[in-house]
Order: sequence, then structure tokens, then C-alpha cells
Amino acid sequence: MIFGGLQTMWIVVLFDLPTDTKSAKKEYTRFRKFLLKDGFTMMQYSVYMRHSSSDENAQVHAKRVKDRLPDDGEVRIIKITDKQFGKIEIYYGKKRTAIEEAPLQLQFF
Repeated sequence: MIFGGLQTMWIVVLFDLPTDTKSAKKEYTRFRKFLLKDGFTMMQYSVYMRHSSSDENAQVHAKRVKDRLPDDGEVRIIKITDKQFGKIEIYYGKKRTAIEEAPLQLQFF
């Protein structure tokens, strides 16, 4: 969706952090809590998403994530347009139940 020439974006953070020691678990928890405080929502385990009003806003949040990177593990950041995000296909196995719907994009009236 485009508002005033700005394209809305989604930022997706994927991470694989160790949890094999007490200090590693603490860093994992600290990073996860930071994401939640910064407006990210869990999409699935170790995958968090956040809607941004523009690419510039998405860059701000990507920088915040980079500034909070734990010393160990791996973090990837993907920025996609609202249109691309809308094309995500979700499938569930026969034993899985559907999870809650993704949050709606920012709407203006």
C-alpha cells in the first residue's frame, strides 16, 4: 500500500541464538523481549515481524535490531513490501491447528 508516495513495508527478523548455557538463555530472552518492546510480533518460533509505514521507518527498526545483536548466534533481517507480505502462503499439517491471524496493516480512514 502506498501513502503519500511512501510504500508500506514489513520487516521480518529471523534468528538462531544458542540457549545451551544460562548466560546464552539470558541473551536469547533479552533479545526476544527487545523485539516485542519494539513492536515486533512473533510469526513463528524465532521469526518476528513488524509493519512499518515506509522503507525509511523499516530501516530505523532494522538498525535497532542490529544494535541489539547478541554476541553469539545468527540474525537475519528481511524487508518486504506490503504487497509481497500479502502473498505469503501458510500451510498447516493435519495435526496442527491454525494460529491467530497476522495483525492488520496500518489503516487510515
